[in-house]
Amino acid sequence: MAAPGAAVVGPARPGATATVDSGFPRSPRGAVKIGRALAAFVSFLCFAASGSPGAYTALAVMEVVITALFFLLYLLKLDKKLSWLFWPLADIFNSVIAALFLLIVCLFAVIIKTNKGTLAGGVFGLILLVLCIVDAVLLSKKISLGGPRGRTTPAK
Repeated sequence: MAAPGAAVVGPARPGATATVDSGFPRSPRGAVKIGRALAAFVSFLCFAASGSPGAYTALAVMEVVITALFFLLYLLKLDKKLSWLFWPLADIFNSVIAALFLLIVCLFAVIIKTNKGTLAGGVFGLILLVLCIVDAVLLSKKISLGGPRGRTTPAK
């Protein structure tokens, strides 16, 4: 019996197991996701500390949250369980759209540079832009549109 106030960790249903891909954080895609989340968080801190307009901080917060959700999706192998959506393609769309928004907003932040915090947030946002492009390229290499899906051995 657990102590009062202690959280009991276990499967919600008997027989249900939580699978964690422990190699994902050390993979190139996992490292890029972690880098994206950290760069977005640092950009958010710079924008928030400098009192920048809300669009700057909102974009950085949204990028942290969405990147963390995709990281958890792949870490917990939920992309295999939730097969109703082709998650790598959704992740590519997220990376490309985020890169476009980051290009516009962070260039404004760097060009206008109302103070040093806004300038630093814009520079970290441009670093985040590069990481979004790298993430999209890594994901596009994973997707094979012409070949069969789910087959690892060649057909006879």
